[in-house]
Amino acid sequence: PTASNPAGITVECIGDVPAADISVVTDAADNCSVPVVAFVSDSSDGQSCPETITRTYSVTDDCNNSINVTQTIIVGDTIAPAEPDVPADATYSCIVDVPDMMPLSTTDNCDGELTSQGVETMDNSDLCNVVITRTWEFVDSCNNMTSVSQTINVIDTTPPSVTNDLSDITVSCDAIPEPPVLEFDECSTNVVIVGDNPQVTSNFDPNNPGDYQITWTWNVIDNCNLKAVFVQNVFVTLQDFVTTVTDDRCTDDGAIDLFGYYSGNDTSGTWEVISGDTVLDGSIFDPLEVELGDYIFSYSVEDNGCLSTTEVTINVNDECIPLACDDITVSTAVTPNGDQWNEYFEVFGAEDCGFAIDIKIFNRWGAVIFEANSYQNDWNGTAHNSSFGNSDKVPTGTYYYIINLKNSGLKPFTGYFYVGTK
Repeated sequence: PTASNPAGITVECIGDVPAADISVVTDAADNCSVPVVAFVSDSSDGQSCPETITRTYSVTDDCNNSINVTQTIIVGDTIAPAEPDVPADATYSCIVDVPDMMPLSTTDNCDGELTSQGVETMDNSDLCNVVITRTWEFVDSCNNMTSVSQTINVIDTTPPSVTNDLSDITVSCDAIPEPPVLEFDECSTNVVIVGDNPQVTSNFDPNNPGDYQITWTWNVIDNCNLKAVFVQNVFVTLQDFVTTVTDDRCTDDGAIDLFGYYSGNDTSGTWEVISGDTVLDGSIFDPLEVELGDYIFSYSVEDNGCLSTTEVTINVNDECIPLACDDITVSTAVTPNGDQWNEYFEVFGAEDCGFAIDIKIFNRWGAVIFEANSYQNDWNGTAHNSSFGNSDKVPTGTYYYIINLKNSGLKPFTGYFYVGTK
């Protein structure tokens, strides 16, 4: 038989290779009979992109005379993967707002679905205008490639923001907290506090004390020259911590500097008269210029946000002024025998002076046999058991006394007296 090789064909994918078809042998002929065309085999050259397949057909007559013809099939993928839908270019004001990069998928004419994780590059040479480029590449088995990309601009147009809770607070004056340390969110980079950290203002009035307000103010700026102001108000409940002092002063004790009763360091305040008819000379109070009685003074100053008050009460008296005690008489004899005469050693006339009597009685050897403060004219010769054996009375004899009228300004009274105990 005779026949020509079928025309060669070229396809993109192995799946596009047609099945064997004897009809491609179009001119088979024989001198005696109608030859039979049959598929024999396909053989590959083992290459790819392109791959050459040789397809063989046989042509056989009735007497089994046979020839082979071949068809060349070239498989060569020249079509790149399809472009997938790509996220649109976007602009954000903060890097943390940029969504995560997600993989993209597409289809290829020969390889089916392809997925790319993508590659991200960042140009942060200008922190106020960061450029992010995301690229996804799809390569099929024949190295046909499709590349898509997205551009993200991060342009900082938002002033700094803090994560602190700067709500207004109300506190007692003795529990004012320290100003908080500002903590900025992730979108605020390289923030600088301008001036005081923070600036503190207070409307506390020491001349008219009461609840008051403290305001903390922070002025900040970031590296993109974006500015912000943060404010927190502290409403303070005033407390007055009062220290009370009492003292007794005689009219002749001299002028008193009230700061002598003050334990603080701030002497810039003013002493005030709370009770009593008097006028102060600054902090000086003179008992000689007032009537007898109680005088109350107050001194208030600011102390670490609170009010510190010293309240002084001074009782002005005349106890330092001696009374007329010229007519003082003392017992010359004590005879405790029950006849109601000279039963006790007595000091007469001191009761009119208002002074307490301190007394000491000595025997002839100079030993103290009796002593008393605020003596009440009640000694009747009683002796300590250890002083004169087992006797409860001192021996009959002459004794010596020293009498002191306390705070009278008078010299002690001294003398001798007789005790008769038999």
